[in-house]
Amino acid sequence: MTISLNTIATDKAPAAIGPYSQAVQFGNLLFTSGQIPLGLDGQVVEGGIEEQTHQVFRNLEAVLAEGGASFDTVIKATVFLKDMNQFAKVNEIYATYFGAHKPSRSTVEVARLPRDVFVEIELIAARIVE
Repeated sequence: MTISLNTIATDKAPAAIGPYSQAVQFGNLLFTSGQIPLGLDGQVVEGGIEEQTHQVFRNLEAVLAEGGASFDTVIKATVFLKDMNQFAKVNEIYATYFGAHKPSRSTVEVARLPRDVFVEIELIAARIVE
């Protein structure tokens, strides 16, 4: 059986740093790869958990837009944290991007993230079909 996947790529978010896509479309669903706080130059943004979390959401917003989705159409979020003690700060920032929309979410503390960043987030969203 062959499935039809559409690879999503945008130059408004950092390029993948490995053998994967920024996102993949399957039917009306969009699956983003985990985004870490890289700027368009491929470098980790300066600052702490707040700056890194905002950068992750800027990257995700660009990938979602390229794939025909938005934060309003996110179904599921998975948040990976280097330190669960930072959960409250990340949660506060997370809420500013989703507003009243509350997709399902998992948050886990991990031993290490790529480039030793503090946060990585991946999303599953419904594509906006007109």
